[in-house]
Order: sequence, then C-alpha cells, then structure tokens
Amino acid sequence: MADGKSDQTLEEVLKSIKHVILVMSGKGGVGKSTVTTQIAWTLYNKGKKVGILDVDLCGPSIPRMMNVEGNDIHQCSAGWVPVYTDKDQRLAVMSIGFLLDSRDDPVVWRGPKKNAMIKQFLSDVCWGELDYLIIDTPPGTSDEHITVVENLRHYNPDGAILVTTPQGVAVSDVRRELTFCQKTKIPILGVVENMSGFVCPHCSECTNVFSKGGGEALAKSCDVPFLGSIPLDPSLAQSLEEGQAFIDLFPNSPTLNAVNTITSKLLLMESSGDQ
Repeated sequence: MADGKSDQTLEEVLKSIKHVILVMSGKGGVGKSTVTTQIAWTLYNKGKKVGILDVDLCGPSIPRMMNVEGNDIHQCSAGWVPVYTDKDQRLAVMSIGFLLDSRDDPVVWRGPKKNAMIKQFLSDVCWGELDYLIIDTPPGTSDEHITVVENLRHYNPDGAILVTTPQGVAVSDVRRELTFCQKTKIPILGVVENMSGFVCPHCSECTNVFSKGGGEALAKSCDVPFLGSIPLDPSLAQSLEEGQAFIDLFPNSPTLNAVNTITSKLLLMESSGDQ
C-alpha cells in the first residue's frame, strides 16, 4: 500500500471543506453506501463540489458504485490525490478499495492498524476546495467510529445521517447508533429509511414488502428530523451495479423524488446554518 503521509494537519484539510457529513448505521446491509452515493450524485447535479470518503475498511463498495474501481491512487506533496469521477473534477472518491490488489482481498487488520489508516484518510487526502465531504462509515459503533468521531468533532462537522430499514431489529440498532452520536456530541441531521417498500419496475407502484414507518417513528420518538424514505427499487440497484448516476439512467423514477427530497432538506439545513 502506498504511503500518503503529508505534513498538513486535519485542521488544514478541513479549512477547504465547507460541510462534513457522516453517514452511519447501526448494522450492516441497510444500504448506507447506497444513501451516500445517491446524496453525493444529487448534490453534484445541483452544482456542488463533492468528496466521498469511504472508511468502511472491511466493505469498501463505493469505488464499484461510482464506477471508479481499479483506479490507482497518485500522490502529490500534500498527500493522496482522490479519484475523480468526472472531467470537471467536482466529484471525488477516496477508499481503501483503491489500495487493494483485488476487490476480493480482505482487510485482515487489528484495530490499531485500521485506526491509523482512518486517521491517514482524514488528514492526508488532497481534496482541494469542497462544498461537501460525505464520509461513509463502518456499520455499528466500533473502534473505527470512535476514531472518525474523535478526529472530527473538534472541527464542527455538520452531523450524521442515520440509515435504517423499516424492520424493528434494524430500527433498534439505529437507536443505539443515535445514542452513540449523542454521547460523542455529534449532531444528528436526521434519519433515512431505506428499502421502504418495493417499486414495481413495470407500473412503478410501491408495495410494502417488509414494513413501513419504523424510521419515521424512531425519529419522532427521539426528537430528530426524519429526512425521508427510499424504496427498494430495481432501477436503483441497476445503476449501482453499473456505477452510473441514477438520475442519468432513470430520470423519471419515483425513487429519484425521494432522494431529491432528502438532499433538499440537507441544503435547507445548510442555508439556515450559514445565516
């Protein structure tokens, strides 16, 4: 693996980034990376300059979802140069997936080595000027979470988006994640309920395969914002498999309205916070 260490501090890195958002979940498999990529694409299409930092070290799926898998990481005097998805260099990605020989290679590391890599990702990536840095975190409340939070909380991140599915067991896990954020003084931007119903690929009707409303009920009971629901949509799954922007492939999908609603609420928070 390349050594991307530089002389810049985390404070110097974050000075050029207007907004930092953590995407978190209490358990794996709820679509945290899906929510990360869709928010990033939507912000990008609204003219924002966006970076995605994938610190889910054991499951780095972001490179494949963004169609940049297999790219090499280069270095400059300031550290690692992220991989850009576009010619205008307005959407950048950094992931441990770029440092592995194969997508099938496991990251068999103990906690201290993982934590050291996360610290390096936070301070040694040359993002340049960004409107948003979205950090895709590992599931649960592990050492990796604590490392990210401890390194960021002194620099006033905007907060965390908590992703859940409608089922009770997932909502219960996210409740613990919410408590983790409160204890570590990370603001909670809101809850997103993913896989909320199934969108028929033929008629676009949404059917509640699992259940619905668990995420919204959790947000209400904990007095935090509910950002919206994203259905289980085969079209969205296809766009992720192909590494293409959902908005480009399926501009008329009802799921796109759900993602736009969530992103619009984040932008409103930005506007009110800047005043």
